[in-house]
Amino acid sequence: MTGNGGNSQDHNRVSTGLPGLDDVLDGLRIGDNVVWRVSDLDDYRRFVTPFVESAASAGRRIIYLRFGQHPPLISGKSNIHTENIDALGGFEAFTGRVWRLIEEYGRGAFYVCDCLSDLLNAWATDVMVGNFFRVVCPFLFELDTVAWFALYPDRHSRTTLDRIRQTTQVMVDVHRLGDDVQIQPIKAWCRQSPTMFLPHRERNGRFLPVDDSSDATRLQAGLELAQLHRQPLLDYWDRLFMQVASALESEDPQQIADVQNRVLNVLISRDSRMLDLARRYLGLEDLLAIRARMIGSGYIGGKAAGMLIARSILLTNQPDIWQEGLEPHDSSYLGSDAYYAFLVHNGLWPATMRQRSADGYFSEAAELRRGLLAGRFPPEIRVELERLLDHYGQYPILVRSSSLQEDGFGNAFAGKYDSVFLVNQGAPEHRLAALEDAIRRVYASTMSDDALVYRKQRGLDQREEPMALLIQRVNGRFHGRYYLPDAAGVGVSRNTFAWDTDMDPAAGMARLVMGLGTRAVDRIEDDHACVMALDYPRRQPFRNQDESYRFSQHLLDVLDLWEGKLTTRPLSQLAQEVSDLPLNHLGEVDQSASRSAEELGLPAPVWRLTFLPLVRNGRFVARLSSLLKTLEAGYQHPVDVEFTLHLNNAGGPAFNLVQCRPLATIGETAAAPIPADIPHHKLLFRTRGHFMGGNINLSIRRVIRVNAAVYSKLTMSQRYDVARLVGEQVRMDSGKTMLIGPGRWGTSSPELGVPVRFAHIAGVAALVEVAEMEGDMVPDLSYGSHFFQDLVETGIAYVALFPNGRNCTYQPQRLPGINTNTTQASPEQAIQTFDLRAKPLQLTGDVISQDLACYYPD
Repeated sequence: MTGNGGNSQDHNRVSTGLPGLDDVLDGLRIGDNVVWRVSDLDDYRRFVTPFVESAASAGRRIIYLRFGQHPPLISGKSNIHTENIDALGGFEAFTGRVWRLIEEYGRGAFYVCDCLSDLLNAWATDVMVGNFFRVVCPFLFELDTVAWFALYPDRHSRTTLDRIRQTTQVMVDVHRLGDDVQIQPIKAWCRQSPTMFLPHRERNGRFLPVDDSSDATRLQAGLELAQLHRQPLLDYWDRLFMQVASALESEDPQQIADVQNRVLNVLISRDSRMLDLARRYLGLEDLLAIRARMIGSGYIGGKAAGMLIARSILLTNQPDIWQEGLEPHDSSYLGSDAYYAFLVHNGLWPATMRQRSADGYFSEAAELRRGLLAGRFPPEIRVELERLLDHYGQYPILVRSSSLQEDGFGNAFAGKYDSVFLVNQGAPEHRLAALEDAIRRVYASTMSDDALVYRKQRGLDQREEPMALLIQRVNGRFHGRYYLPDAAGVGVSRNTFAWDTDMDPAAGMARLVMGLGTRAVDRIEDDHACVMALDYPRRQPFRNQDESYRFSQHLLDVLDLWEGKLTTRPLSQLAQEVSDLPLNHLGEVDQSASRSAEELGLPAPVWRLTFLPLVRNGRFVARLSSLLKTLEAGYQHPVDVEFTLHLNNAGGPAFNLVQCRPLATIGETAAAPIPADIPHHKLLFRTRGHFMGGNINLSIRRVIRVNAAVYSKLTMSQRYDVARLVGEQVRMDSGKTMLIGPGRWGTSSPELGVPVRFAHIAGVAALVEVAEMEGDMVPDLSYGSHFFQDLVETGIAYVALFPNGRNCTYQPQRLPGINTNTTQASPEQAIQTFDLRAKPLQLTGDVISQDLACYYPD
């Protein structure tokens, strides 16, 4: 590699500071990166000193990049700029900092770097040391610099040493055997002489080639003998896990604790709360098991860590229940270092640096996303992916995001990054291509608008966020052409959407679906999951049986093995096509609808997914309640889990826990008092239940309302215009804003509500959904979905209003100067904005009484 050609003109030459060494190497060239492979850092230091003195006397700017644990190589001088860089912040932060410094110092600067091998103590893998060099070396070359580096070759793998050699322009080995020290140039780009690459001894300032082969052989034999008891050419990562095995054999508590801490800090997390959990629940055997299922190195990411910690909490604290009731997981992990290796391998680091800048954070994201989607995998990763597919055979698999910050305390990233189902059918090469495409999609989703806004809002836009992957066998059964689990769901240990005053929020709740869990975690656009309070599992938030059936699940997400993709099928169709679905354990026959179907010659019976048989079985509710309480106690924080169910012939459930994260909550502050008798003319709305956010106490200074009567007359295209205009209005910050609209905010189906993206309304204080437009648009009690997770994390209060229902009053005419003219139907006419700074509304909710009111205070 490494450059565009040689130039021997004097102005392009640079001295090493030692004329004898210049003779050996034919001098240095502008653009050279010089790597010294040494066994003793003093051997590097003795060459650095004359180089720096020579460069200083020539008036060069000299920058010392200081990051090692060893004593400084250069003493402080006025013409030397020392830049201290913390390597503990991770590969991206460190490499990004060096990149910015190179940009700032510009052309012609000279660099001296600490020993690269010291980065292993911070990163625990020399793969990333090699990637760092592959990033900065070409950039330094482009800017006409000269940069010196050192490393200890016996601490690095052959792959890393080869990559550094391929990338650099000059590489010199320093061999030491007692007092016998020799240098041997290994590479000198665009230079050649008959003896250049022989070992050389220094004699009176000259470096003389060792032209006696016997002499050279004796030195080499002595070096090999001295290294017999070392472990050369092993990745630091591999040596670290060899120490894990050694600590287990030693049974020394202190050694075990030390090694465990070292591994957790480079494998699991940097977050102190997650690390505390991992110390309690992930022992050395667990860490070795992770390593055995891992491709590459680095972090396994928050989603994978949360799943593993949660499983260990259950098996540790309730083994009598969960040894039987918890299915073994079959997961693999693509480490975070593989993400960085992908960037480097595809030349995407410059694009990454442009995107990480303040000006390029949004504007450069699209280009980087395209690069991620078009990238190719390093050969060593591709081979491991082939082996992974051999392990899973032809079972469907799920490729899930598991970034460093994901599923942590306060940052769930719910729905921000992609997860991709693969049916995993066909020839091996086709399955590998599909897996690679899926990984690229997840990588590229880090540059989606929603993910970028999410990170920006939480101050994470400049923090390292490498994407690891959790790859799992999809839990389920083959049903002919379809593959699906019996049931799936989301469980939360705190029910902040309790719709009945008898319900205890601490009892938790579940959101259940038949089939794949996508319909439990995503806000369903034309269907409904079953929302179940675990202390009153038979009590539904509906007025009658017809409404319960209407707002139940009618569509299932399944994997279609023939079409090779995730697809949605009506329950009625699947019930006819598949004879062995567990409908009798999850639903009930609608006798009236079945009789009508028979009279019309339609397929019967008609099933309704009420999940009441699962409730009556008894074990499901008891086990899920126990699971949530145990995990909340382990996390010492409310939790949010995703699971699938595998039912036996009697309907008894076994749980497969696929995700666990701390539940984001707006808070449990003391309830603000709601006036006992609010005058009717001062009340905008009031509801019993149907709100979320715990205790709410907000002063509303602006209301943006979508008029349902106008909205109903708009075309689908115009409704998207409404969503865009609402986003623009929200961004015009005028204080605490409340959105009121028909049906579901954030839907992708304009006939069901306003299709805004969450990123466009993330700054509001409260979101109100109203059942309007003749019942076509109704709020969705979809707590546990990604959209609601966004609301909770962002601290947005949520209210669902059913004006025709019990315990609900809604009087939009109380908004000042409201326009009641609905004859004109345009996107602009559908949106009404009210500035209430002179007379704010008060929004108050009490989570205990489940009473909420929005009114003008006295």
